[in-house]
Amino acid sequence: MVSVRFDNGKRVIERWDRVFEAVSAEPRRQLIVSLLDAEAGDSVPLPEGAINPNVPVDAEEFQAQLYHTHLPKLAEGGFIEWERDPLRAFRGPRFDEVAVVFETLQQSASELPDSLVIGCQRLEEERQKTEQ
Repeated sequence: MVSVRFDNGKRVIERWDRVFEAVSAEPRRQLIVSLLDAEAGDSVPLPEGAINPNVPVDAEEFQAQLYHTHLPKLAEGGFIEWERDPLRAFRGPRFDEVAVVFETLQQSASELPDSLVIGCQRLEEERQKTEQ
């Protein structure tokens, strides 16, 4: 029984590490949120779905980062699937593991420190809803 618990504990730790690594970069967070907003089974066009609307980017450089870093990282964890032509992303088989992080943050927006909310359009909107 101890061996099973140990093995399960190691797997859980590894899954959480992958989730936090996946959400450690803004383009990946934006893509996850875009996929949350889309209907299950629908795709999100890229690079638009991974760009923070408040931060300008160099389109060519950003697309290269998507191809070589962000999309492979999310796909490796099973969080998304993506296609090159046209460039778009879909929810992967483990999408729920990253989605729950953002759903929980949105539900807790009124309890989060201002330093994590002000400047984040989605969390600001969620906080305003709860304050009304």
